[in-house]
Amino acid sequence: MFNKHDIKRDAVQLKGQFGMFGYDWWWHSFTAINEKTGEEKPFFIEFFLINPERGEDEPVLGQLRENKRNWFKPSYLMVKCGAWGKRAVQLHRFFGWNGIDVNWGVPFSIKAEDCYLNETETRGSVKVLKEEAEAHPEWMCEYGEMSWNLKINKKIAFNVGYGAGSLMRKLKLFEMYWHAEGMKTEFSGEVIFNGERYIVSPETSYGYADKNWGRDFTSPWLWISSNNLVSEISGKRLENSVFDIGGGRPKIGKINLNGKLLSAFYYEGREYEFNFSKFWSGTKTKFSCHETDYELTWHVEQWNRRDKMVTDLTCLKSDMLLINYESPFGKKKHNRLWNGGNGKGRVELYHKGELVDRIAVSNAGCEYGEYSGPQS
Repeated sequence: MFNKHDIKRDAVQLKGQFGMFGYDWWWHSFTAINEKTGEEKPFFIEFFLINPERGEDEPVLGQLRENKRNWFKPSYLMVKCGAWGKRAVQLHRFFGWNGIDVNWGVPFSIKAEDCYLNETETRGSVKVLKEEAEAHPEWMCEYGEMSWNLKINKKIAFNVGYGAGSLMRKLKLFEMYWHAEGMKTEFSGEVIFNGERYIVSPETSYGYADKNWGRDFTSPWLWISSNNLVSEISGKRLENSVFDIGGGRPKIGKINLNGKLLSAFYYEGREYEFNFSKFWSGTKTKFSCHETDYELTWHVEQWNRRDKMVTDLTCLKSDMLLINYESPFGKKKHNRLWNGGNGKGRVELYHKGELVDRIAVSNAGCEYGEYSGPQS
């Protein structure tokens, strides 16, 4: 059973070795409607913490040339926000650790000036001028302006677990951890994006909320999720359904686990899980992502002793962006990490060899990237 809410995992995990070399982020994505034109547009908001024990009054940016030269590691809160589709953009705002108010307990909260996040709400603003973005490549972002005020209602969880449970987490054996407290989340409120107001409603937000933490990032890096689902067999909209796929090449210590994904489909109240860390389930995986001049396509097949899930998804590159992060060690490893919110496709779900449903997918969050060779 994976639909187990656990806000302890949503708490800040930057303790022990992760205090000096660690990151922790809370990701939120959703769809909103332009108040004047009725245009549907997907947005994202993320609060990203890194290396608190290296914190100073001002943010320490790892991609700044002087910091690279002096081997300074990054340390800050980065508030990341932006939009996909037409005018796709990511915007970054940085705060030094001495200017951040963090509740390390349960439930968590993060506050820096007008930017705020907890389990049930978020608000904030980010503004980057064109000349600022051009003058500061270490900000790793484009230019624009976005503000928001949102309520968050996390409906269905993907509690991925790990084979050895809490021991794995306590020993910090994995390089990157994942918890989706709200793989189906209802958002409500408003977004102001480059001067235009967008309304966010629970019924049409198709929202998602998860978090990652660890000491480095996986490669390849794959993520697909959607709760805007319609049965192609019955024509029925699946109001109580959501699926989530993530992973790529998990790492335990120095050991790479190639071709491993964690996946779940909550189908109208019934749970289908494909989780390599639950070895007793016999989960197997095949996946690929293909990039052309115009689009990215994902193909994922997963099966266990009873069930099978086949996912095919496409997203136009014109609707996506190359999302940017730097690691706790100051390396920017992923320079082609494609990230989008307008994915479309199909999922086929089987139980004991019989087709359960063939499902049309829209408004899918999707991501893929690999790195190779030296990184900055």
